[in-house]
Amino acid sequence: MSPTIATEQIDRIVWNHHHDPFEVLGPHLISQDGGTTIWAIRAYQPTATAVTVVFPEDRLEIPMESVHNPHFFECTLERDTLANYQLRITEGDRDRTISDPYAFRSPLLTEFDQHLFGEGNHHRIYEKMGAHVVEQDGVRGVYFAVWAPNARNVSLLGDFNHWDGRKHQMRKLPSGTWDLFIPGLDYGERYKFEIKNQDGHIYEKSDPYGFQQEVRPKTASIVTDLNSYAWNDGEWLEQRRQGDPLTQPISVYELHMGSWLHEDIQLPCTHHDGSPATPVQVNDMKPGARFLTYRELADRLIPYVKEMGFTHIEMLPVAEHPFDGSWGYQVIGHYAATSRYGSPQDLMYFIDQCHQNGIGVLVDWVPGHFPKDGHGLANFDGTCLYEHADPRKGEHKGWGTLVFNYSRNEVRNYLVSNALFWFDKYHIDGIRVDAVASMLYLDYDREEGEWVTNEYGGRENLEAVEFLRQLNHLIFSYHPGVLSIAEESTAWPMVSWPTYVGGLGFNLKWNMGWMHDTLDYFSMDPWFRQYHQNNVTFSIMYAFSENFMLALSHDEVVHGKSNMIGKVPGDEWQKFANLRCLYAYMFAHPGKKTLFMGMEFAQWSEWNVWADLEWHLLNCQPHAQLRQFLTDLNGLYRSEPCLYSQDFSEAGFEWIDCSDSAHSVLSFVRWEKDYKDFVIVVCNFTPQPHSHYRVGVPFFGFYREVFNSDAGKYGGSNVGNLGGKWAEEWWFHQRPYSVDLSLPPLGVLILKLDREKTAAAIGEAETSGDL
Repeated sequence: MSPTIATEQIDRIVWNHHHDPFEVLGPHLISQDGGTTIWAIRAYQPTATAVTVVFPEDRLEIPMESVHNPHFFECTLERDTLANYQLRITEGDRDRTISDPYAFRSPLLTEFDQHLFGEGNHHRIYEKMGAHVVEQDGVRGVYFAVWAPNARNVSLLGDFNHWDGRKHQMRKLPSGTWDLFIPGLDYGERYKFEIKNQDGHIYEKSDPYGFQQEVRPKTASIVTDLNSYAWNDGEWLEQRRQGDPLTQPISVYELHMGSWLHEDIQLPCTHHDGSPATPVQVNDMKPGARFLTYRELADRLIPYVKEMGFTHIEMLPVAEHPFDGSWGYQVIGHYAATSRYGSPQDLMYFIDQCHQNGIGVLVDWVPGHFPKDGHGLANFDGTCLYEHADPRKGEHKGWGTLVFNYSRNEVRNYLVSNALFWFDKYHIDGIRVDAVASMLYLDYDREEGEWVTNEYGGRENLEAVEFLRQLNHLIFSYHPGVLSIAEESTAWPMVSWPTYVGGLGFNLKWNMGWMHDTLDYFSMDPWFRQYHQNNVTFSIMYAFSENFMLALSHDEVVHGKSNMIGKVPGDEWQKFANLRCLYAYMFAHPGKKTLFMGMEFAQWSEWNVWADLEWHLLNCQPHAQLRQFLTDLNGLYRSEPCLYSQDFSEAGFEWIDCSDSAHSVLSFVRWEKDYKDFVIVVCNFTPQPHSHYRVGVPFFGFYREVFNSDAGKYGGSNVGNLGGKWAEEWWFHQRPYSVDLSLPPLGVLILKLDREKTAAAIGEAETSGDL
C-alpha cells in the first residue's frame, strides 16, 4: 500500500520532529464524492508489529499496513463516520486495545483561553493547563497542556507509554501551548514532558501546573483530583468574607512542618504548679525518623496551637521543592503541595481541621525566584522562558536561583493564577510573600555593573511593581477578608496601601525596622539601655504609615544569630525575664504579631531544619512557665479589643511617657475604637524594680492589674500591685489623675480601668455622703 501522505511528513513523525502530529496521525478525510466517503487512519506505534482498527459497535476489524516505516501504519476505508474506533496494537505476543489519542481533535484550551493567557489575565489558567481528567466524545481520559512556545516539539512521558516520547507527541497551539488528550488514563498516572529545543536537545520537565509530584528525589508529576475532598469549613469562610482582619486579633505561629516534630514519643508535661498539662510529643531523633504527615500534624499541632491561643498558623512554603535544606523557598512545583507530608487531600484535611478549630492558615509564597534544577522551570523549553535571558536581571547569584521575568504576560499569569489557586483549592486564609524587596529593586544584592536600569534609568523593577499590584487587586477581589503580607525590608512607600491610591496593595507588611531595633535593644546589658531609649520608641514615629506586622521569624534564629534566649543578656532568671518583657512589649505595641516555633518556650539552640524542636525543655520549669506566659498573653491579647482593633490608627495609641530613659521605662495607652475602652501599659526594661512610680491616667477609678509579666506563676519575682491601684487626683504626665505603681524588674504591667468596681465605689460614697 502506498501512503496517502507525503513521506516527509511521515519522517517528521518517526523522528519526533512534528509540531502538529494531528496533521499526520489519526483519521483524515481523503475524498467525498457521489455519496462515497473515503477515510485514512494513520498510527505511529514504534514498538508494534501490527495494528488493527476496531469498530466495537459494528464488530468490524480492519488490519492496518506498514507504510514507509515498519512502525508507521495506515489503512483506508469507506465509511460515513469514524466515531468510537479503537486501535488494537500487537507487540510481540501481547495485544492491547486503546482509543486513538489523535481522533480527539478539540482542545480543552479554547481560543479565548489562549487569548486571556497571552494577555496575562486568565485567572484560573490552572483549570486548563497541566493534567486534567475529562471526558471527550464520551471517552474518559486525561487532557495535558504545557506552555513551551520555543520548543521544536513536545511529547508526553509516563508509565502509560514506558517513558517513550515517540508514542504521544503533542500538538502546538497558536499560544505556544502544546496539548494532547490521552484516552483511558485516570488519576494517579505519573508523567513528565519531553521537550526538545530547536537543536534537538531533550529536557525532561515536571509539569509547572501539576497538582502533585512524587516524593523527592523522584520528580515525576502525578495526575491528581483536587475536587474530591469534602470541605466542612463553610461557616469559617463566610465569617472570613464578612470580616475585616485589620480590626481583628492576629497572632501567628510560624512553623516549618518538617521540623516541628518527627516520629514521636510522649514525655510527661506539667504546668509550673505541678498540675498535668497536655502531653508534649517529642522525638528522640533516632536515625531514620520520618516526617509527620499532614493528618498526623492535624492531630498534634492543631491542639497545641489552639491551647496556646494563636489565631493563625503560618507554614513555611509547602509547595513542592527538591531540597529539604532550602526550607521550602526553592520551589519547583508551585501548584503541587509537597508530597513529603502526604497527599493534597491530606493537606486539605489539615487546613479544614484548622478552620474547624478556629485557626487561620497562612502560607509562605515565593514568587521572587526559583531554583535551577533540571526538571523545573529553568531553561524550560530550551530558552530562558520563565526567567530573564540577561543574568543581570535573571539571576540571584547570592541565592543560586533565577528571577521570574515579570514582563512576560504568561509568566505573570502563571504566578497570579498560582496565588489564587491556593485560596481556591486549599482554602488558605492568606499568603506571606517572600523577599518582596528582591523583586522591587533591580540592584538587589548586586554590585555595580551587575544590574541594568529600568527604562527611566532607575533601579525600580517596574514590571514587578505592576505584577504585585495585579496580584493583590485580584486576591482581594476574589477573596475578601484574607491576608496578603509583604516581607519587605526597605523604605519602599505604600506597600500596604490599596492599589487604587497607588500602593502595592498588600494589607500587611512585616515591620523589619521594629524587629531590628527591638532585638538590638534587648541584646544590650540593661544598664546601657538608658542610652538607647530611641530603639523602643522610634517605631511609633512610623507605626501608622503602613499596616505593620511585628514578626520574630525563622530568619532571626538561624545562621549564627542564636535563638531568642541566647540573644538576651543576664543569668538564667534575667534571660527569661527579658524574654517575657520583650514578648509583652511586642503584644502591647501596635501591629499584628508573628512568632516562630520554639520561641514560645525559649529553645536554646538555633533552628535546625533537620531536627525537632527541643521539646524536652518543657520538662524544665522555666521553659514550661514561659509557654504558659505566652498562652496567657495570647488570651489577654484576644480578649482586649483595645490591643488590636486600632493597630493602624494613631487614635489607637497614646504616649503617657516615652522620655524616662534614666529608668528605661515606657508608658502608653492603647485605645479601642471611639475611645470606648483602653489599657495602660508600663514597661520597665531594667532588672531594677521601682516603687512609688507614678503614671498619669485619663480617668479616675480603680485600675486593675490584668497582666504582669513578672508574676510568680511565670517564674518572675512577683513584684506587683496587689491586683490594682486606685487613681488619685494628682496631676501627672499632663493628665488629671495618676496611679502610684510598683514596677517589677524586667517587667511589663498592663492595667485596665475596672468600671464596675469604680462605679460601685462611687455609688457607695454618694450614699454615705462621703462624695
